[in-house]
Amino acid sequence: MSGWSNGSSNTSYTSFLLVGFPGLQESRALLVLPFLSLYLVIVSTNALVIHTVVAQRSLHQPMYLLIALLLAVNLCAASTVVPAMLFSFSAHFNHISLTRCLVQMFCIYFFIVFDCNILLVMALDRYVAICYPLRYPEIVTGQLLAGLVGSAAARSTGIVAPVVLLASRVRFCRSDVIHHFACEHMALMKLSCGDVSLNKTVGLTVRIFNRVLDMLLLGASYSRIIHAAFRISSGGARSKALNTCGSHLLVIFTVYSSTMSSSIVYRVARTASQDVHNLLSAFYLLLPCLINPIIYGARTREIRQHLTTLFRRAQPPVPTEKPQSLSSHRQLPG
Repeated sequence: MSGWSNGSSNTSYTSFLLVGFPGLQESRALLVLPFLSLYLVIVSTNALVIHTVVAQRSLHQPMYLLIALLLAVNLCAASTVVPAMLFSFSAHFNHISLTRCLVQMFCIYFFIVFDCNILLVMALDRYVAICYPLRYPEIVTGQLLAGLVGSAAARSTGIVAPVVLLASRVRFCRSDVIHHFACEHMALMKLSCGDVSLNKTVGLTVRIFNRVLDMLLLGASYSRIIHAAFRISSGGARSKALNTCGSHLLVIFTVYSSTMSSSIVYRVARTASQDVHNLLSAFYLLLPCLINPIIYGARTREIRQHLTTLFRRAQPPVPTEKPQSLSSHRQLPG
């Protein structure tokens, strides 16, 4: 049961009820199968590509290791939300304490921002590989790669932590029911009874500043990459470079378009039902987790070759017919 202090004016809920999709409470059990199937596909495809990169020593190169890290982050992001969502669909109640709610909020936004920061590191890796191919091994070392990934994690924490810390200082007294499948920031702020304009301003400023800065860095990086790629004299090398960048650009488009479209619709379509907004939240969170392993598994030649070999080994051998013995061909005497 929700906890609160004595006195109605001092009510402060410390436990909440996640209702998932409020308008679909009568048929919430029907949502288990599609979301469970989606989650199983996400887990299997991401885990398969990660296993391929880890198991093949020839793929222990910065580009492939960053792909595996990106897919591992996708897997963590989906696992932060979907199991709890499935539980809320199959159970009558899904209570969550304020502490767990804030931890879940931090994890969701951390993995989203970390995903974008890894894309920035991947863009830097491609920039060095295409613009300075001869110096690539001495520039992109294991130590540099670890430092960049650590910086990406620190930057993600620095972006998300202020939003969560401000949320932890809010008093929630309007209700203990969160009309969402997860502890999303704005869904939680609707339950506050004080002034949360600072929370909303910081959340919006951080999101816009992060997105704009990321797009500027990616744009500057890829303008140099494309310019250098078209200066490559060999047609095969140019095609390989552009194909590698094409996969990365597809992933960038998927991640940023889903996030931005959800934010725009959330602020423009205020008359839409809460179920529509929740569905959009699930869309922008789970779509990259579903699409990214397909893009890298299908478009990255080295990964695709190893996956094809793995599937062929997994297939059972086709039995061959044994030649019949000569005795079976003997003619009976007439």
